Amino acid sequence: MLDNDMKEQLKQVFGALESEITLRYDDTTHADQSQLLELIEGVAETSPKVLVAKSGRKSPMPAFRIEAGGKPTGILFQGIPGGHEFTSLILAILNADKKGKLPDETIQDRIRRIQGPVRLKTYISLTCENCPDVVQALNQMAILHPDFEHTMVDGQYAQDEIAALNIQGVPSVVVDGKLIHSGRIALIDLIAKLEGSLGSKPAEYKEVELGHFDVAVIGGGPAGASAAIYTVRKGLKTVLIAEKFGGQVQETKGIENLISVPYTEGPELSAKLAEHLAAYPVKKLEHRRVKRVIPGAPHRVELESGEKLTAENLIITTGAKWRELGVPGEKEYLGRGVAFCPHCDGPYYKGKKVAVVGGGNSGVEAAIDLAGIVKEVVLFEYNDALKADQILVDKARSLPNVSIVTSAKTAQVLGDGQKVVALEYQNRKTEKLERVDLDGVFVQIGLLPNSSFLKGVVELSPFGEIVVDPKGRTSVPGIYAAGDVTTTPYKQIIISMGEGAKAALAAFEDRMKKGA
Repeated sequence: MLDNDMKEQLKQVFGALESEITLRYDDTTHADQSQLLELIEGVAETSPKVLVAKSGRKSPMPAFRIEAGGKPTGILFQGIPGGHEFTSLILAILNADKKGKLPDETIQDRIRRIQGPVRLKTYISLTCENCPDVVQALNQMAILHPDFEHTMVDGQYAQDEIAALNIQGVPSVVVDGKLIHSGRIALIDLIAKLEGSLGSKPAEYKEVELGHFDVAVIGGGPAGASAAIYTVRKGLKTVLIAEKFGGQVQETKGIENLISVPYTEGPELSAKLAEHLAAYPVKKLEHRRVKRVIPGAPHRVELESGEKLTAENLIITTGAKWRELGVPGEKEYLGRGVAFCPHCDGPYYKGKKVAVVGGGNSGVEAAIDLAGIVKEVVLFEYNDALKADQILVDKARSLPNVSIVTSAKTAQVLGDGQKVVALEYQNRKTEKLERVDLDGVFVQIGLLPNSSFLKGVVELSPFGEIVVDPKGRTSVPGIYAAGDVTTTPYKQIIISMGEGAKAALAAFEDRMKKGA
């Protein structure tokens, strides 16, 4: 299952292991058990520190758990972690030995305070690109928390469980038989969900002063990475604050228009950004969210974690997130018929009828992709015509199982208490309410700027974008912005990178003019 090139790479990756890591597998009569053994034994061949042993337990499916130094880590896999989840297995082995990238102590303390015992499962698909982030985050929590057990469950081996839980999207996180989350989620939001579901041990709230910086870059996507690299290269003391390094790029599949790079994918580009940043003395604060900004001389930044800092200049590069419909039923049926990722959740609707809401490039591309999986796709667009590139529109119209409804204002998502059963929309020309019976709704209506923490601080457009001049300056001296969070047209990775560099150079230029 592992070729020689992969084994050689793993030998290097596992070269620093100190603890003995055991992959302890269950007994099963399942036909795929041989595939599991081939995988874990192949991994074990790459390091004398990685062992394979029986658990003595019985399981209806291929399953194993990870031990470190003879003790349970709380990490279990039900299924064969190949595909996108192979990385989750490798990182779990490293993290079990406290190797690899773990959250800093501030975040670790918050994880340890989640009220135990914690017993949860994450249902995944090996084709899901969002699932590994959630699996890896929860595996890290299991390692860091004294009473935390996390099981990754490959949905193809647990169809009865999935049906009983009414799961129609991945990743789906279940605690005590209750679905608490479905879809992509940042680590800090995942921690908050567990705190909300299970509670958190009290801790003395401490305000931590992180000091003063020349520049604070808020946001870790292409614009933020570019801005931080440019400012630190100018000799400015720089801090980068981000919910997750890579930002929205992490959710991008194929990237073919980053000039000089014929093809890459979001996670790969994000890793390259992080690698480039690591070459410079930028202080990085990941898994953080800004609570508020107090403008002044210097500007003050307060984080939700209780940490605070000051900076002469701020560069805001917080990007954007998927825009929600904001209609009844959308939140209630998230993961049970409402989805945002056609690549991840499309396979759950094989042979079914679904809607795609949004006639821009992302919406039409989603309809085209889903048409190859589902029985029927109905594409809804608010305007009188689709906004996507003509080549995409022509392709969608050529598909026999895709129909297009324009001048349609989504009114509500209808369900039977367990799953989505229909979509109701208003015909904007006749004002008549129409109902379409279907099994799922994929929302693809664009992006919403992540600028709410700046409301009342800097000038925002009616759409929530930060208003900037040609050099990235905002309405407040010393505060700059770049990328998808701004009024700069064309939300593209290459443009964000350039705008981040431009804002950094403008900040440096303005400092020089002041004689700083």
